[in-house]
Amino acid sequence: MPRKSALSKGLAVAFAVLTVCAIGGMISMMIIFEVQTSNLTMTELPTVPSTTLPPPPVMRLPRSLIPESYDIKLHTYLYSRIVEEVNVTTPNQTLLFTGNSTVLFHCHEQTKHIFLHSLGLNVSSPLVINRDTGDPIQAVSHKHHEDESDFLEIELKDKLNKGGNYSLFLAFEGEISEYLEGMYVSKYTETNFKDVNGTMQETIEERFLVATNLEPTSARRIFPCFDEPDMKAVFQLTVTHRRDTTALSNTKEQTSDILDDDWKYTRFDPTPKMSSYLLAFTVSEFEATNSPANRVTIKTYARPKATAAGHTKYAAKITAKILEFYEGHFDLQYGLKELDQIALPDLDPLAMENWGLITYQEGALLYEEGVSSWLHKEVITSIIAHELAHQWFGNQVTMKWWNEIWLNEGFATYMSYLAVDHAEPSFQIKEKFIMDDLHTAFEEDALLTSHPLSTPSNEVQTTGEILGMFDAISYSKGAMVLRMLANHVGEDVFDDAIRAYLKTHSGGNVEQGDLWKFMENARYGKSIYTVPNFMKNWTTQIGYPVITINTMSGEIYQKHFLYNSSAVSSLMWLIPITFTTNTSEPDFVWLDVKGPVRKEEFISKSGDWILANVNCTGYYRVNYNLENWQRLLTQLETNPHRIPLMNRGQLIDDAFNLARAKQVDVALALNSTRFLRKERAYLPWESAVRNLEYFVLMFDRSEVYGPMQLYLRHQVEELYNFFKNQTDSSTVPEDHSLQHNQITAIEVACSSGLPDCMEMATAKFNDWMKSNSTNNIHTNLRSVIYCQAVAAGGKKEWEFAWEKFQNSTDTSEKDQLRKALSCTKKTWLLNRYLAYTLEPDKIRLMDVTSTINLIAQNAAGQALAWNFMRAHWDYLSQGDAASLIVGVTSRFSTEFELQELRRFMEDTEIHSAYRAMFQAIEQTQVNIQWVKENREKVLEWFERETAHLE
Repeated sequence: MPRKSALSKGLAVAFAVLTVCAIGGMISMMIIFEVQTSNLTMTELPTVPSTTLPPPPVMRLPRSLIPESYDIKLHTYLYSRIVEEVNVTTPNQTLLFTGNSTVLFHCHEQTKHIFLHSLGLNVSSPLVINRDTGDPIQAVSHKHHEDESDFLEIELKDKLNKGGNYSLFLAFEGEISEYLEGMYVSKYTETNFKDVNGTMQETIEERFLVATNLEPTSARRIFPCFDEPDMKAVFQLTVTHRRDTTALSNTKEQTSDILDDDWKYTRFDPTPKMSSYLLAFTVSEFEATNSPANRVTIKTYARPKATAAGHTKYAAKITAKILEFYEGHFDLQYGLKELDQIALPDLDPLAMENWGLITYQEGALLYEEGVSSWLHKEVITSIIAHELAHQWFGNQVTMKWWNEIWLNEGFATYMSYLAVDHAEPSFQIKEKFIMDDLHTAFEEDALLTSHPLSTPSNEVQTTGEILGMFDAISYSKGAMVLRMLANHVGEDVFDDAIRAYLKTHSGGNVEQGDLWKFMENARYGKSIYTVPNFMKNWTTQIGYPVITINTMSGEIYQKHFLYNSSAVSSLMWLIPITFTTNTSEPDFVWLDVKGPVRKEEFISKSGDWILANVNCTGYYRVNYNLENWQRLLTQLETNPHRIPLMNRGQLIDDAFNLARAKQVDVALALNSTRFLRKERAYLPWESAVRNLEYFVLMFDRSEVYGPMQLYLRHQVEELYNFFKNQTDSSTVPEDHSLQHNQITAIEVACSSGLPDCMEMATAKFNDWMKSNSTNNIHTNLRSVIYCQAVAAGGKKEWEFAWEKFQNSTDTSEKDQLRKALSCTKKTWLLNRYLAYTLEPDKIRLMDVTSTINLIAQNAAGQALAWNFMRAHWDYLSQGDAASLIVGVTSRFSTEFELQELRRFMEDTEIHSAYRAMFQAIEQTQVNIQWVKENREKVLEWFERETAHLE
C-alpha cells in the first residue's frame, strides 16, 4: 500500500516532523508489543532508548462535525512535456498546485472549533457559512497542529449549534510530490523520429503526468478534509490542467471547456458517498482501450505507444469478465456506470482500488505479446481481481477504522481466488494462490511481533501504525481465515451471508462483528459454536496453533506455534479439524480445549497413517508422533498421489517449520524432501525449495553449503531432465502448473551447479548477446535464464543486461532484466548496481526496495546491501521501509549482526517501519539459536545423503 513520502521543497522541515513522529511511534509500538504478548513468557525483548516524552496527542477527529459533501477545485501547473524551440525561452517544470474546497457538514455537538486534516498545504481564507440562515460565521484563527495528528484547527467567534448545517470554504496551495504519495509526478519517455536536415533521427523525449495515491492518509496532502474512513461524503472535483492533457477521476466527465491558449478545465460528476482515501485523479496524455460492450463502460489507459501496441488488450478483456462475475456472485451491481483503469509508470503500491479509477503499476496491467511471460497473465488477472473485489469490499462497504483493514484486504484476496478461477479456468492455479497466501501468513504470524487481524483501535492511531496494518496478516491471514470459515459453514451459506452483508451495509462502515451476525443468521443448521464464538480467537489474537496428534494413543493437544521455542503461551483456539486415513473418507472433529485429550478417531487402525487438515482448509499446522510421520513419508516415497496435492506440499512445509521451532528433529524435515526426486507436481517442489531457501540463507557461508548443493543437484536432476527437451528448444508445457515447475527445475538445477543447466543458460544468453537484437529465449524462461547467465558470467554479461535494461521500453522485459542484474557474483558490480538505486532516472523509486532486497538475497551482496541501506536510509526509507528491513536482514544469524541491527534501530529514525524492525530482531534471535543447535545435524544429514555421490 502507499508508503511515506515527503515534498521536495522543505525536505528538512519534513524530516524534523518525522523525527517527532518516529519517537512517538516507538512508544506506541512498545505498548502494542506488551499488550499482544501479555499471555506469553518470552526470552529477551528488543530494547529501545529511554526517552522522556510529553503525553501523546489525540489522533482521532472529534465527531462533533460530520461531512456530507465536498466541492474541490484544483489547478495543476505541471507541463506534460517541455518542448525546446529555437528563439523561444524554454519553460521550467513546475510542481505547484493551487485550489480551494467547500465542504458541507452537519453539526452533531455544539462547538466553536472545526478540526479537519491538512498536511503540507498552505491554507488560507477560511469562510464558514450557516447554511440554515445564510449568515457567515467569523473565523478567529486557524492553525496546524505540530504533531502526528495532522490537524488543522479553525477557531470560530460563535458556536456552531447542534443540529445545524454549515459550510467551510478554504483556499490552499501545495507542491506535487516526487515521492509517490498524495498528488505526485511520474516521468516516462517516448521514442519519436524527427527530420534533421532531411534525415529522420530517433529522439527520446521526456513526458510527465500527475497521479494520486491517497490510501491511507494522504487525501489531506491534496485538500483539507475529514480524512478518516468512516467520515464518508460525496466528492465533486474540478481540475484545471494544460490543454494537451486529459484528466480522469472517479466519475465520468460532466463538463470540459477550454479557458485560454494554455488551459482547460474538467469537472466530474459527484461520486457516491465514500471515504476520502478513495478519491483519485490523473492528468496525462494517456490513451484508452475499450473493453467489450457491457453494462459498465470500461476503459483501460496507458502510455500512447503501449496502447497502440495492444499492451492493454488483455487487461481490457479480462476486466470485463471479472466485473461481470462479481456482479453475479454478490448479486449487487458495481456502484458506477463507468470504470477506468490506468497503467502508471510510477506507483507504490502495486495497485490501488480507487472507486471508478483503479491505478496500477504498468507491470501489473500491461501484457506484451512476445515479451511478457505467459505466466504473467496470472499476475495481471489476480491483481485486477483483487482491485475489482475492493469495489464492493472497501468501496461500497468499508471498515470503520484501519485496525480492521483485513475486512477490506482479506476479502479482496479471498474473492480473487474465485474470480481468477472463473475468468481463466484453464490456468488451474487456485490452489497455488491459496498455498502462497497460507505460507506467507504462517511465516509472519509465527513471530511474537505479529498482530491480530482485529487490533484494538487505540493501538492503531498514527499514520505509521496504520501503514503497519497493510501486511501479510491483513491480506493473507485474512483470506485464510475467511476460507476456513467458508469451509466450515459451507460455501453456499458463506455466499448468502456475504450478499446480505453487502446489501445491508452498502454505503456504510462496518466492524467484524457485523459480518459474524450475517454468517450466523445464514446458517441452515446451528452448530454447537456460533460464528462469533468460533471466529473470536482467530481474529483477536496473534498467531495460530499447531495441533499434535499421537496416532498410537489418540491423544491430541494444541499449542501456540512460535519460532521462539522458549516462549510459553496460554493462547488457544476453537479448531475445526478435518482428517483422513489411507483407508477411510475424510471426517471432522472439533478441538475446543488446549488438551491433551484422547479421541478415538485419531487412533491408527492396522498401521494406517492419519492425515489432518485435509486440503489445508484450516489455519493451523499439524505435528504427529514419529511413527505416523514415518508412515506419511513412506507413502510420499512409494505412492505420493494417495495424499492430496495440497497436503503433499503442506507436509513438507509443516515438517520444516516444526523443525525451525524445535518441535521435530531437523532430520525428519530433510527426510520429507527425499520423494521429490520422482515428483513432477509444482506445489511439493515449491514448498521444498522455499523451505530449503531458509537453509541456504543460514548456511551458504558455512561448510554445510557444499553437500547441500550436491544434494539439491541430485534431487532436481530428474525434474530438469523431464523438461530438458522443451527447455533446450525454448518451448514450455501447456499446463500452467508444469510451466511453473519448469522454471523451478531450471532455477534449482543451475543454482546448485548442474552442468547441463549452466551450459544451457550461458549458451542461450550468449546467442542473444551475439545477435544483439534477436532473443530466442522463451518469454516464460527469460527471467530465470537471464539470472543464471549473469550469475555465471562477469562484466560483459552484466553490462549487456544493463544496456538492455536501460534501452528497453517494455515493462515486462525491464523487470526481468532488473532482477537478473542482482544475480552477479561480482561484488564491484553489485556495488555499482546499489549506487544506481539512488538515481531515479536509472531505478525508479517504486523499484528501489525490491532491487536492494534482490541484491541482499545474493550471498555476495548481503553485506553490501546492509551497509548501503544504513548509509542511505533517509532516501531509501521513502519507499517500502518495512520490506527493506525484513529483506536485507533475512540472512542475519550471528550475535554480531544482532548487535548491529539493534544499534541501527537505536541510532536511526525508523519512521513507519517499527513493527518490521522488531520482527527482524526477533527473527535474528531465532536464527542465532536455530543455527547454533542445528548446524552439525544438518551437515551430518547432507553428508550422509550425498556420500555415494562424491
